[in-house]
Amino acid sequence: MKLAEFYGGIEIYREEKIVYAQLITPHRVLSTCRSCAGGLHDDLTYLYNHQSCEPAGDHMNARMHKVIESPDEYKKEISDRYQLPYEKCATLGTAANMNNAAFCHEKFSDLEVVTVCTGGVERNAGRAGDPASYYEPQKGNANEKIGQEGIIKTGTINAMIFINRELTPGAMVTAVITATEAKSAVLQELEVPSRYSEGLATGTGTDQIAVASRLGGEAISYAGKHSKLGELIGRTMHDAVKKTLALQNGLTPAGQCSSLAHLERLGIDERELCEGIGDFLSKDNANLFQQNFSNIVNDPISVAAVAALVHLRDKFVWGILPESCIPETMSLYGAQISAAVSGKDSRSYAYMRILSTLKMSLEKHAFLEFVCQAFALGFSEKWSDPESEVCKE
Repeated sequence: MKLAEFYGGIEIYREEKIVYAQLITPHRVLSTCRSCAGGLHDDLTYLYNHQSCEPAGDHMNARMHKVIESPDEYKKEISDRYQLPYEKCATLGTAANMNNAAFCHEKFSDLEVVTVCTGGVERNAGRAGDPASYYEPQKGNANEKIGQEGIIKTGTINAMIFINRELTPGAMVTAVITATEAKSAVLQELEVPSRYSEGLATGTGTDQIAVASRLGGEAISYAGKHSKLGELIGRTMHDAVKKTLALQNGLTPAGQCSSLAHLERLGIDERELCEGIGDFLSKDNANLFQQNFSNIVNDPISVAAVAALVHLRDKFVWGILPESCIPETMSLYGAQISAAVSGKDSRSYAYMRILSTLKMSLEKHAFLEFVCQAFALGFSEKWSDPESEVCKE
């Protein structure tokens, strides 16, 4: 089915598990396609994004192995299935549902940019520099797994970007840089955690991109952030990634208003957080807290306090704040968690004094225990006289 046509140069279609663009006028294409059509080409007529497998199960492993190990064979199979010319296609592959593709279109004067994205980040989000899972040796040798991680994990952000003006080869590369920064900005805004480290994700381990610029006329020489083209690429990529993650993963700004969303990259889940806080409460209060867990940890003021403390931990880890300031900082901002939970702002100084006697550390288990104690301290006073209960140490 034809979905759209833009600037008289491209037509976009969706059929079953594929979204493809027909380049009806000549375009220069730069892509991460793993087949022989990858890299820079001026003679392609189709770009497509294909759902190669389901996000989980044995079927996924078999299909992804073919995508990775036999990209030309995979591309021919898909091209033949949809009656597309194999030699003229560059392909992107994913486990994301093509019905969740997001389209964004921006114009300025005679310039137009169209971005089409699919995306999923639940299992494979990562931060640049995270530990690798495999090493690709010299030709003829099989890929070597590293550590305990397997090679294949689903979760990919794929983008096809179309520009109605010609770009120089160098500008094509800067377009990819700008689009990548826009994608990372969305993941930062949504607090998407890396699944491989304690950091925030900057992408996934399998992200792919294709940029197509229509040939003809004077070529644009730069697509960085200072240029209007860079602005349009950044805006369309940002909005398309944000939309597709909402559709595919239900990942939205409002949905991230959760203390757990800020803590999960340190290796804690809902059950562990609930039980961890309950360990520092009386039995009755622990039961009451468990029954009201979501309301408490998702309260916007509590989320703000937790987010502030987690971000400050990052500042210490990155070396921006000196570690000598950990006791004052953690007790002060931990007290904000306690006050948010209890609703007793006037008790902030008392909470700070109590928390200052506890163990404080950037080590994730000790840090999470401190957060649990801050929650428990506030909840222990929420429905009682401040002098009647104290948080266990």
